[in-house]
Amino acid sequence: MTSADRRLLRHLVVAVVIKLIVLTALWWLFVRDARVTVDATRIDQRLGGVTSSQGASK
Repeated sequence: MTSADRRLLRHLVVAVVIKLIVLTALWWLFVRDARVTVDATRIDQRLGGVTSSQGASK
């Protein structure tokens, strides 16, 4: 491995580590406490489909 290859590898590793740190910080600041409530009636209205009951006979 030449010195240019080692330098390129080091720069790539540093770039990936910095990106992971930034993504983790963004997640920690903005996403960590986000909660989504799921309501079956609203989902049915949104999708506009007919829901089937589990175990229903044909």
